[in-house]
Amino acid sequence: MSVTVDHERLDVEGLGLRTVGQVLSHLQRDHRLVVNLLIDGEEPDLDRLCEVKQIPLSAHTVYIETAEPREMALEVLAAVEVQLGEADRLKGEAVEMLQRDGGATKAMERLSGCFTTWNHAQEAVAKTAQLLRLDLEEVRVSEASLAEVMDEFGGQLRQVRDALEARDFVTLGDILSYEMTQTTSQLRAAVSAVRDTVCARA
Repeated sequence: MSVTVDHERLDVEGLGLRTVGQVLSHLQRDHRLVVNLLIDGEEPDLDRLCEVKQIPLSAHTVYIETAEPREMALEVLAAVEVQLGEADRLKGEAVEMLQRDGGATKAMERLSGCFTTWNHAQEAVAKTAQLLRLDLEEVRVSEASLAEVMDEFGGQLRQVRDALEARDFVTLGDILSYEMTQTTSQLRAAVSAVRDTVCARA
């Protein structure tokens, strides 16, 4: 029997821990987030987590890597800010191409990258807030709550998608040039607000 957490042996016998689930609960109490779990050198099937938690530690070698949720959240938010900058560049190129004759196809390629990034950013902010148990109504972004900013951003993405499906490139260009510019700056402010809240908890 051997349990290693972040390259250090864990005294499971001294702690009275007998199953994988008890080890995971012990780490959760220490506010550690498990990012990697190996049992006898194999990744367990996490779709069967209830069964995995019941595995007895005796006769097994368990290796666990953890992360501190706050540090992980700050890393994710920093990456989101970089991605939003890249999305702004692609959006600007798409707008220029929409204004040219025959540029719609190339504009669509740029927008595809924007959509992926915008969706990822929205998801990352929501999941980071969930990970840190932040109330989306309490985190403020200027006059709005984080929940309102996220809703508005989702609505804006639907407008862009509707204009794309209707092949209404004039409306699409307007949305990208005006509304989306304002909404992405709000999303950037939302990322900053979440980061400030995370840092204030330190």
